[in-house]
Amino acid sequence: MTTRTGFTNLLTNTDNYKHTQFFQYPPGTEYVSSYIESRGGAFPATLFFGLQAFLREYLSKPFTVEDIDEAEAIIRGTNVEFNRQIWLDLLEDHGGYLPIEIEAVPEGTVVPTRNVMLQVINTDPKYFWVPSFFETALLRAVWYPTSVASLSWMLKKIIWNALERTSDNPDLAGHYLADFGARGVSSLESAALGGMAHLVNFDQSETVPATVAAKKYYDAATPAFSGVHMEHASISSWGPDGEAEQMRRMLDRKSPIVSLLTDTFNHENTVRNIVGVKLKEQVEEYPGLVGIRIDSGDVVQVTSDTVEWLMEAFGYEVNSKGFRVLPPYIRALQGDGLTIESLRQVYDELERRGLSAENALCGMGGGLLQQINRDTFNFGQKANAICIDGKWKDIAKRPTGNLMKHSKAGRLALCKVDGDFKTVPRGQVSPEENLLVPVFRDGRILRTLAWGEVLENSNREVPAYYYDEVLSKDRSTLEIG
Repeated sequence: MTTRTGFTNLLTNTDNYKHTQFFQYPPGTEYVSSYIESRGGAFPATLFFGLQAFLREYLSKPFTVEDIDEAEAIIRGTNVEFNRQIWLDLLEDHGGYLPIEIEAVPEGTVVPTRNVMLQVINTDPKYFWVPSFFETALLRAVWYPTSVASLSWMLKKIIWNALERTSDNPDLAGHYLADFGARGVSSLESAALGGMAHLVNFDQSETVPATVAAKKYYDAATPAFSGVHMEHASISSWGPDGEAEQMRRMLDRKSPIVSLLTDTFNHENTVRNIVGVKLKEQVEEYPGLVGIRIDSGDVVQVTSDTVEWLMEAFGYEVNSKGFRVLPPYIRALQGDGLTIESLRQVYDELERRGLSAENALCGMGGGLLQQINRDTFNFGQKANAICIDGKWKDIAKRPTGNLMKHSKAGRLALCKVDGDFKTVPRGQVSPEENLLVPVFRDGRILRTLAWGEVLENSNREVPAYYYDEVLSKDRSTLEIG
Protein backbone atom coordinates (compact mmCIF):
# COMPACT_ATOMS: atom_id res chain seq x y z
CA MET A 1 0.00 0.00 0.00
CA THR A 2 1.40 3.39 -1.00
CA THR A 3 1.80 5.95 1.76
CA ARG A 4 0.71 9.36 0.55
CA THR A 5 2.27 12.59 1.74
CA GLY A 6 1.30 16.24 1.35
CA PHE A 7 4.46 16.91 -0.62
CA THR A 8 3.15 15.03 -3.67
CA ASN A 9 -0.45 16.17 -3.33
CA LEU A 10 -1.41 19.11 -5.57
CA LEU A 11 -4.28 19.99 -3.22
CA THR A 12 -1.81 20.72 -0.42
CA ASN A 13 0.86 22.27 -2.63
CA THR A 14 -0.59 25.72 -1.99
CA ASP A 15 -1.41 28.28 0.70
CA ASN A 16 -4.12 27.46 3.22
CA TYR A 17 -6.25 30.44 2.21
CA LYS A 18 -6.28 29.33 -1.43
CA HIS A 19 -8.93 26.80 -0.43
CA THR A 20 -11.34 29.72 0.00
CA GLN A 21 -10.90 31.10 -3.53
CA PHE A 22 -14.00 29.35 -4.84
CA PHE A 23 -16.39 31.79 -3.09
CA GLN A 24 -14.40 35.03 -3.39
CA TYR A 25 -15.14 35.93 -7.03
CA PRO A 26 -18.26 37.78 -8.25
CA PRO A 27 -21.42 35.73 -8.94
CA GLY A 28 -21.53 34.56 -12.53
CA THR A 29 -17.74 34.30 -12.89
CA GLU A 30 -16.84 31.84 -15.64
CA TYR A 31 -13.19 32.41 -16.54
CA VAL A 32 -10.21 33.98 -14.79
CA SER A 33 -6.97 34.71 -16.60
CA SER A 34 -3.65 35.44 -14.93
CA TYR A 35 -0.06 35.90 -16.05
CA ILE A 36 3.50 35.74 -14.73
CA GLU A 37 6.19 38.35 -15.26
CA SER A 38 9.39 39.66 -13.74
CA ARG A 39 8.54 43.19 -12.65
CA GLY A 40 12.20 44.26 -12.73
CA GLY A 41 15.17 43.65 -10.50
CA ALA A 42 18.81 42.68 -10.65
CA PHE A 43 19.10 42.63 -14.45
CA PRO A 44 17.17 44.13 -17.36
CA ALA A 45 16.21 40.67 -18.66
CA THR A 46 15.56 37.12 -17.47
CA LEU A 47 15.99 33.68 -19.03
CA PHE A 48 12.68 31.81 -18.81
CA PHE A 49 13.13 28.21 -17.65
CA GLY A 50 11.68 25.42 -15.53
CA LEU A 51 8.00 25.21 -16.49
CA GLN A 52 8.32 21.87 -18.30
CA ALA A 53 9.71 20.24 -15.17
CA PHE A 54 6.64 21.35 -13.21
CA LEU A 55 4.26 20.17 -15.91
CA ARG A 56 5.84 16.73 -16.04
CA GLU A 57 6.25 16.28 -12.32
CA TYR A 58 2.96 17.70 -11.06
CA LEU A 59 0.28 18.89 -13.49
CA SER A 60 0.33 15.88 -15.81
CA LYS A 61 -0.50 13.57 -12.90
CA PRO A 62 -4.12 13.42 -11.67
CA PHE A 63 -5.17 13.84 -8.09
CA THR A 64 -7.23 11.09 -6.46
CA VAL A 65 -9.88 10.70 -3.81
CA GLU A 66 -7.07 9.79 -1.39
CA ASP A 67 -5.53 13.19 -2.11
CA ILE A 68 -8.86 14.82 -1.31
CA ASP A 69 -9.08 12.89 1.96
CA GLU A 70 -5.58 13.92 2.97
CA ALA A 71 -6.10 17.56 2.02
CA GLU A 72 -9.38 17.73 3.91
CA ALA A 73 -7.76 16.49 7.11
CA ILE A 74 -4.85 18.91 6.78
CA ILE A 75 -6.76 22.03 5.75
CA ARG A 76 -9.60 21.63 8.26
CA GLY A 77 -6.95 21.28 10.93
CA THR A 78 -5.79 24.82 10.15
CA ASN A 79 -9.26 26.31 10.80
CA VAL A 80 -9.72 27.01 7.08
CA GLU A 81 -12.83 25.96 5.18
CA PHE A 82 -12.36 22.95 2.89
CA ASN A 83 -14.98 22.41 0.17
CA ARG A 84 -14.79 18.69 -0.40
CA GLN A 85 -17.58 18.68 -2.96
CA ILE A 86 -15.85 20.92 -5.51
CA TRP A 87 -12.87 18.55 -5.54
CA LEU A 88 -15.08 15.50 -5.88
CA ASP A 89 -16.88 17.22 -8.77
CA LEU A 90 -13.58 18.12 -10.42
CA LEU A 91 -12.39 14.54 -10.02
CA GLU A 92 -15.60 13.28 -11.61
CA ASP A 93 -15.68 15.84 -14.44
CA HIS A 94 -11.99 15.85 -15.38
CA GLY A 95 -10.49 12.67 -13.99
CA GLY A 96 -8.36 14.50 -11.44
CA TYR A 97 -6.65 16.79 -13.97
CA LEU A 98 -6.86 20.56 -13.62
CA PRO A 99 -9.04 22.16 -16.34
CA ILE A 100 -6.61 24.89 -17.32
CA GLU A 101 -4.62 26.03 -20.31
CA ILE A 102 -1.10 27.39 -19.94
CA GLU A 103 0.71 29.26 -22.69
CA ALA A 104 4.29 30.39 -22.34
CA VAL A 105 7.29 31.76 -24.18
CA PRO A 106 9.61 28.91 -25.27
CA GLU A 107 11.97 27.95 -22.45
CA GLY A 108 15.50 29.24 -22.75
CA THR A 109 14.26 32.53 -24.22
CA VAL A 110 15.79 35.67 -22.71
CA VAL A 111 13.04 38.24 -22.23
CA PRO A 112 13.34 41.82 -20.93
CA THR A 113 11.64 42.37 -17.58
CA ARG A 114 8.10 43.74 -17.36
CA ASN A 115 6.97 41.35 -20.09
CA VAL A 116 4.53 38.45 -19.89
CA MET A 117 6.25 35.06 -19.96
CA LEU A 118 3.33 32.80 -19.06
CA GLN A 119 -0.46 33.08 -19.09
CA VAL A 120 -2.99 30.68 -17.59
CA ILE A 121 -6.77 30.39 -17.81
CA ASN A 122 -9.39 27.82 -16.81
CA THR A 123 -11.04 25.81 -19.61
CA ASP A 124 -14.23 24.85 -17.74
CA PRO A 125 -16.37 27.76 -16.46
CA LYS A 126 -17.45 25.62 -13.50
CA TYR A 127 -13.89 25.79 -12.16
CA PHE A 128 -13.03 29.47 -12.62
CA TRP A 129 -11.13 29.47 -9.30
CA VAL A 130 -8.49 26.93 -10.36
CA PRO A 131 -5.92 29.34 -11.91
CA SER A 132 -5.72 31.27 -8.65
CA PHE A 133 -5.73 28.12 -6.52
CA PHE A 134 -2.42 26.77 -7.80
CA GLU A 135 -0.69 30.15 -8.17
CA THR A 136 1.68 29.34 -5.30
CA ALA A 137 2.98 26.15 -6.89
CA LEU A 138 3.14 27.54 -10.44
CA LEU A 139 4.86 30.80 -9.54
CA ARG A 140 7.46 29.01 -7.41
CA ALA A 141 8.04 26.51 -10.20
CA VAL A 142 8.88 29.40 -12.53
CA TRP A 143 10.59 32.09 -10.46
CA TYR A 144 13.32 29.94 -8.90
CA PRO A 145 14.78 28.15 -11.94
CA THR A 146 14.27 31.27 -14.06
CA SER A 147 16.17 33.36 -11.52
CA VAL A 148 19.08 30.92 -11.36
CA ALA A 149 19.14 30.58 -15.15
CA SER A 150 19.15 34.38 -15.48
CA LEU A 151 22.00 34.80 -13.00
CA SER A 152 23.97 32.03 -14.69
CA TRP A 153 23.32 33.61 -18.10
CA MET A 154 24.69 36.94 -16.89
CA LEU A 155 27.72 35.23 -15.36
CA LYS A 156 28.38 33.66 -18.75
CA LYS A 157 28.18 37.12 -20.33
CA ILE A 158 30.73 38.43 -17.82
CA ILE A 159 33.11 35.53 -18.46
CA TRP A 160 32.65 35.73 -22.22
CA ASN A 161 33.35 39.46 -22.11
CA ALA A 162 36.55 38.88 -20.11
CA LEU A 163 37.67 36.15 -22.51
CA GLU A 164 36.82 38.32 -25.52
CA ARG A 165 39.06 41.11 -24.19
CA THR A 166 42.00 38.99 -23.08
CA SER A 167 41.84 35.59 -24.80
CA ASP A 168 41.95 34.07 -28.26
CA ASN A 169 39.22 31.61 -27.22
CA PRO A 170 36.07 33.42 -26.04
CA ASP A 171 33.93 30.45 -27.09
CA LEU A 172 35.29 28.56 -24.08
CA ALA A 173 33.02 30.62 -21.79
CA GLY A 174 30.49 27.82 -21.39
CA HIS A 175 33.13 25.63 -19.70
CA TYR A 176 34.38 28.24 -17.24
CA LEU A 177 31.90 28.12 -14.35
CA ALA A 178 31.10 24.94 -12.42
CA ASP A 179 28.18 24.47 -10.03
CA PHE A 180 29.33 23.46 -6.53
CA GLY A 181 26.05 24.47 -4.89
CA ALA A 182 24.35 21.20 -3.93
CA ARG A 183 25.34 21.40 -0.25
CA GLY A 184 24.45 25.07 0.04
CA VAL A 185 20.80 25.00 -1.03
CA SER A 186 17.70 24.52 1.05
CA SER A 187 16.51 21.23 -0.44
CA LEU A 188 17.21 18.42 -2.86
CA GLU A 189 14.59 19.81 -5.25
CA SER A 190 16.32 23.20 -5.18
CA ALA A 191 19.61 21.52 -6.05
CA ALA A 192 17.91 19.74 -8.95
CA LEU A 193 16.01 22.72 -10.37
CA GLY A 194 18.63 25.38 -9.71
CA GLY A 195 21.49 23.16 -10.81
CA MET A 196 19.61 22.25 -13.99
CA ALA A 197 18.98 25.95 -14.68
CA HIS A 198 22.73 26.59 -14.48
CA LEU A 199 23.34 23.86 -17.06
CA VAL A 200 21.40 25.88 -19.61
CA ASN A 201 24.46 28.16 -19.74
CA PHE A 202 27.43 26.08 -18.58
CA ASP A 203 28.29 22.39 -18.91
CA GLN A 204 30.32 22.03 -15.70
CA SER A 205 28.62 20.82 -12.51
CA GLU A 206 29.14 18.73 -9.40
CA THR A 207 25.41 18.74 -8.61
CA VAL A 208 24.21 15.27 -9.52
CA PRO A 209 20.48 16.08 -9.03
CA ALA A 210 20.85 18.70 -11.77
CA THR A 211 21.84 16.03 -14.28
CA VAL A 212 19.02 13.79 -13.06
CA ALA A 213 16.51 16.61 -13.58
CA ALA A 214 17.77 17.58 -17.03
CA LYS A 215 17.52 13.98 -18.18
CA LYS A 216 14.10 13.42 -16.58
CA TYR A 217 12.33 16.61 -17.60
CA TYR A 218 14.12 17.65 -20.82
CA ASP A 219 15.45 14.33 -22.13
CA ALA A 220 19.03 15.60 -21.99
CA ALA A 221 21.76 13.16 -22.97
CA THR A 222 24.94 14.51 -21.33
CA PRO A 223 24.07 17.91 -19.86
CA ALA A 224 27.01 18.10 -17.44
CA PHE A 225 30.68 17.20 -17.10
CA SER A 226 32.92 17.02 -14.08
CA GLY A 227 36.31 15.89 -12.89
CA VAL A 228 38.14 14.35 -9.95
CA HIS A 229 38.44 16.87 -7.13
CA MET A 230 40.39 16.58 -3.92
CA GLU A 231 38.81 17.59 -0.62
CA HIS A 232 40.24 18.80 2.66
CA ALA A 233 39.21 15.67 4.54
CA SER A 234 41.37 13.36 2.44
CA ILE A 235 44.32 15.75 2.29
CA SER A 236 44.35 16.46 6.00
CA SER A 237 44.25 12.73 6.70
CA TRP A 238 47.65 12.48 5.00
CA GLY A 239 49.03 15.45 6.95
CA PRO A 240 51.44 18.09 5.62
CA ASP A 241 54.20 15.53 5.06
CA GLY A 242 51.91 13.39 2.89
CA GLU A 243 50.36 16.17 0.81
CA ALA A 244 52.71 15.72 -2.15
CA GLU A 245 52.18 11.95 -2.20
CA GLN A 246 48.40 12.35 -2.14
CA MET A 247 48.58 14.73 -5.11
CA ARG A 248 50.90 12.36 -6.95
CA ARG A 249 48.32 9.60 -6.51
CA MET A 250 45.63 11.90 -7.87
CA LEU A 251 47.69 12.59 -10.97
CA ASP A 252 48.21 8.88 -11.45
CA ARG A 253 44.46 8.43 -12.00
CA LYS A 254 44.68 10.12 -15.43
CA SER A 255 41.17 11.59 -15.29
CA PRO A 256 40.36 14.05 -18.10
CA ILE A 257 40.10 16.73 -15.40
CA VAL A 258 41.75 16.61 -11.99
CA SER A 259 41.86 19.44 -9.46
CA LEU A 260 44.50 19.63 -6.77
CA LEU A 261 43.27 21.41 -3.64
CA THR A 262 46.26 23.42 -2.53
CA ASP A 263 45.26 25.38 0.58
CA THR A 264 44.61 22.71 3.23
CA PHE A 265 47.89 23.80 4.85
CA ASN A 266 49.95 26.47 3.06
CA HIS A 267 48.60 27.44 -0.34
CA GLU A 268 51.61 29.37 -1.64
CA ASN A 269 54.06 26.67 -0.56
CA THR A 270 51.95 23.94 -2.11
CA VAL A 271 51.62 25.76 -5.43
CA ARG A 272 55.24 26.85 -5.70
CA ASN A 273 57.14 23.98 -4.12
CA ILE A 274 54.94 20.90 -4.41
CA VAL A 275 53.03 21.47 -7.67
CA GLY A 276 55.71 23.66 -9.22
CA VAL A 277 58.76 21.59 -8.18
CA LYS A 278 58.07 18.11 -6.82
CA LEU A 279 55.19 17.36 -9.21
CA LYS A 280 56.28 19.58 -12.08
CA GLU A 281 57.21 16.84 -14.52
CA GLN A 282 54.12 14.79 -13.75
CA VAL A 283 51.88 17.83 -14.27
CA GLU A 284 53.57 18.68 -17.57
CA GLU A 285 53.02 15.14 -18.83
CA TYR A 286 49.44 14.88 -17.60
CA PRO A 287 47.11 13.84 -20.47
CA GLY A 288 44.20 16.03 -19.30
CA LEU A 289 43.67 19.29 -17.44
CA VAL A 290 45.14 19.94 -13.99
CA GLY A 291 43.24 22.52 -11.98
CA ILE A 292 44.85 24.21 -8.99
CA ARG A 293 41.90 24.79 -6.67
CA ILE A 294 41.87 27.76 -4.33
CA ASP A 295 39.57 27.70 -1.31
CA SER A 296 40.72 30.52 0.97
CA GLY A 297 42.37 33.93 1.03
CA ASP A 298 41.46 37.14 -0.75
CA VAL A 299 39.40 35.77 -3.63
CA VAL A 300 40.49 38.40 -6.12
CA GLN A 301 44.19 38.69 -5.29
CA VAL A 302 44.96 35.04 -4.60
CA THR A 303 43.60 33.98 -7.98
CA SER A 304 45.99 36.21 -9.89
CA ASP A 305 48.82 35.40 -7.47
CA THR A 306 48.28 31.69 -8.08
CA VAL A 307 48.34 32.15 -11.86
CA GLU A 308 51.61 34.04 -11.62
CA TRP A 309 53.18 31.42 -9.31
CA LEU A 310 52.18 28.74 -11.81
CA MET A 311 53.73 30.76 -14.62
CA GLU A 312 57.00 30.89 -12.69
CA ALA A 313 57.06 27.10 -12.72
CA PHE A 314 55.40 26.17 -16.00
CA GLY A 315 55.97 29.21 -18.17
CA TYR A 316 53.48 30.99 -20.38
CA GLU A 317 52.78 32.24 -23.87
CA VAL A 318 51.61 35.68 -24.96
CA ASN A 319 48.44 35.52 -27.02
CA SER A 320 47.42 37.72 -29.97
CA LYS A 321 45.89 40.27 -27.60
CA GLY A 322 49.06 40.65 -25.58
CA PHE A 323 48.01 38.70 -22.47
CA ARG A 324 49.97 35.94 -20.78
CA VAL A 325 48.46 32.43 -20.88
CA LEU A 326 49.48 29.31 -18.96
CA PRO A 327 50.19 26.09 -20.88
CA PRO A 328 46.88 24.41 -21.80
CA TYR A 329 47.34 21.54 -19.32
CA ILE A 330 47.10 23.69 -16.17
CA ARG A 331 44.67 26.33 -14.85
CA ALA A 332 43.77 27.99 -11.56
CA LEU A 333 40.33 27.10 -10.17
CA GLN A 334 38.70 29.65 -7.87
CA GLY A 335 35.62 28.48 -5.98
CA ASP A 336 35.71 30.18 -2.59
CA GLY A 337 32.34 31.82 -1.92
CA LEU A 338 32.10 33.59 -5.27
CA THR A 339 29.33 36.04 -6.06
CA ILE A 340 28.59 37.78 -9.34
CA GLU A 341 30.56 40.83 -8.23
CA SER A 342 33.60 38.99 -6.87
CA LEU A 343 33.71 36.82 -10.00
CA ARG A 344 33.84 39.93 -12.14
CA GLN A 345 36.57 41.38 -9.91
CA VAL A 346 38.60 38.17 -10.30
CA TYR A 347 38.66 38.61 -14.07
CA ASP A 348 39.24 42.37 -13.84
CA GLU A 349 42.33 41.79 -11.67
CA LEU A 350 43.69 39.17 -14.06
CA GLU A 351 43.33 41.66 -16.89
CA ARG A 352 44.95 44.43 -14.85
CA ARG A 353 48.02 42.23 -14.36
CA GLY A 354 48.21 41.33 -18.04
CA LEU A 355 46.91 37.81 -17.46
CA SER A 356 44.35 36.26 -19.78
CA ALA A 357 40.96 35.34 -18.32
CA GLU A 358 41.63 31.92 -19.83
CA ASN A 359 43.98 31.18 -16.91
CA ALA A 360 41.24 30.92 -14.27
CA LEU A 361 38.24 28.62 -14.12
CA CYS A 362 35.63 29.28 -11.44
CA GLY A 363 33.08 27.44 -9.33
CA MET A 364 30.09 28.82 -7.45
CA GLY A 365 27.88 27.41 -4.72
CA GLY A 366 25.45 29.40 -2.61
CA GLY A 367 26.08 32.52 -4.66
CA LEU A 368 24.66 30.69 -7.65
CA LEU A 369 21.82 28.56 -6.29
CA GLN A 370 20.85 30.03 -2.92
CA GLN A 371 21.51 33.76 -2.66
CA ILE A 372 18.40 34.67 -4.64
CA ASN A 373 14.73 34.99 -3.79
CA ARG A 374 11.48 35.88 -5.52
CA ASP A 375 12.27 39.58 -5.13
CA THR A 376 15.60 39.29 -6.95
CA PHE A 377 13.57 39.79 -10.14
CA ASN A 378 10.27 40.69 -8.43
CA PHE A 379 8.29 37.83 -9.92
CA GLY A 380 4.53 37.94 -9.62
CA GLN A 381 1.45 36.16 -10.91
CA LYS A 382 -1.53 38.47 -11.25
CA ALA A 383 -5.08 38.19 -12.58
CA ASN A 384 -5.51 40.26 -15.73
CA ALA A 385 -8.98 39.41 -17.07
CA ILE A 386 -12.28 37.93 -15.89
CA CYS A 387 -15.38 36.75 -17.72
CA ILE A 388 -18.68 37.25 -15.83
CA ASP A 389 -21.94 36.07 -17.37
CA GLY A 390 -20.33 35.92 -20.78
CA LYS A 391 -18.77 39.40 -20.64
CA TRP A 392 -15.00 39.91 -20.40
CA LYS A 393 -13.54 42.60 -18.19
CA ASP A 394 -9.91 43.70 -17.93
CA ILE A 395 -8.69 43.77 -14.34
CA ALA A 396 -5.46 44.86 -12.65
CA LYS A 397 -4.04 45.97 -9.31
CA ARG A 398 -2.97 49.60 -8.88
CA PRO A 399 -1.53 50.08 -5.39
CA THR A 400 -0.70 53.73 -4.67
CA GLY A 401 2.19 52.73 -2.42
CA ASN A 402 4.29 50.87 -4.99
CA LEU A 403 4.23 51.57 -8.72
CA MET A 404 6.37 48.49 -9.38
CA LYS A 405 3.47 46.34 -8.26
CA HIS A 406 1.07 47.75 -10.83
CA SER A 407 -0.08 44.82 -12.96
CA LYS A 408 -1.15 44.47 -16.57
CA ALA A 409 -4.83 44.52 -17.50
CA GLY A 410 -6.44 42.33 -20.15
CA ARG A 411 -5.51 39.12 -21.89
CA LEU A 412 -1.95 39.45 -23.14
CA ALA A 413 0.30 38.45 -26.01
CA LEU A 414 4.07 38.61 -26.43
CA CYS A 415 5.41 39.63 -29.82
CA LYS A 416 8.52 41.01 -31.50
CA VAL A 417 8.58 44.70 -32.42
CA ASP A 418 11.70 46.11 -34.10
CA GLY A 419 13.72 43.09 -32.97
CA ASP A 420 12.71 43.21 -29.31
CA PHE A 421 9.98 41.66 -27.19
CA LYS A 422 6.86 43.63 -26.36
CA THR A 423 3.76 42.75 -24.36
CA VAL A 424 0.56 43.85 -26.10
CA PRO A 425 -3.17 43.20 -25.73
CA ARG A 426 -4.01 39.81 -27.14
CA GLY A 427 -6.47 41.22 -29.65
CA GLN A 428 -3.87 43.44 -31.31
CA VAL A 429 -1.87 40.62 -32.91
CA SER A 430 -2.63 37.50 -34.89
CA PRO A 431 -2.17 34.09 -33.26
CA GLU A 432 0.88 33.59 -35.50
CA GLU A 433 2.51 36.73 -34.07
CA ASN A 434 1.90 35.76 -30.47
CA LEU A 435 5.04 34.15 -29.03
CA LEU A 436 3.15 32.64 -26.09
CA VAL A 437 2.77 28.99 -27.12
CA PRO A 438 0.12 26.70 -25.59
CA VAL A 439 2.04 24.04 -23.66
CA PHE A 440 -0.58 22.49 -21.37
CA ARG A 441 -4.32 21.88 -21.47
CA ASP A 442 -6.56 19.76 -19.25
CA GLY A 443 -3.87 17.42 -17.99
CA ARG A 444 -2.03 17.04 -21.31
CA ILE A 445 1.34 18.50 -22.17
CA LEU A 446 0.86 19.94 -25.65
CA ARG A 447 4.46 20.70 -26.48
CA THR A 448 7.79 19.69 -25.01
CA LEU A 449 11.21 21.13 -25.64
CA ALA A 450 14.30 18.96 -25.91
CA TRP A 451 17.37 20.04 -23.97
CA GLY A 452 19.14 21.13 -27.14
CA GLU A 453 16.25 23.42 -28.06
CA VAL A 454 16.40 25.13 -24.67
CA LEU A 455 20.15 25.69 -25.10
CA GLU A 456 19.64 26.98 -28.63
CA ASN A 457 17.05 29.50 -27.41
CA SER A 458 19.35 30.70 -24.63
CA ASN A 459 22.18 31.37 -27.08
CA ARG A 460 20.18 33.55 -29.45
CA GLU A 461 21.49 37.06 -29.99
CA VAL A 462 19.75 39.68 -27.85
CA PRO A 463 19.85 43.49 -27.67
CA ALA A 464 22.89 44.80 -25.83
CA TYR A 465 20.85 46.65 -23.22
CA TYR A 466 19.91 43.29 -21.70
CA TYR A 467 23.42 43.05 -20.26
CA ASP A 468 25.59 46.08 -21.06
CA GLU A 469 24.88 47.89 -17.77
CA VAL A 470 25.93 44.83 -15.78
CA LEU A 471 29.10 44.43 -17.81
CA SER A 472 30.01 48.09 -17.42
CA LYS A 473 33.19 48.66 -15.46
CA ASP A 474 31.69 51.89 -14.11
CA ARG A 475 29.27 49.90 -12.00
CA SER A 476 30.87 49.46 -8.59
CA THR A 477 28.71 46.69 -7.14
CA LEU A 478 26.39 43.97 -8.33
CA GLU A 479 24.01 42.78 -5.68
CA ILE A 480 21.98 39.58 -5.89
CA GLY A 481 19.58 38.67 -3.12
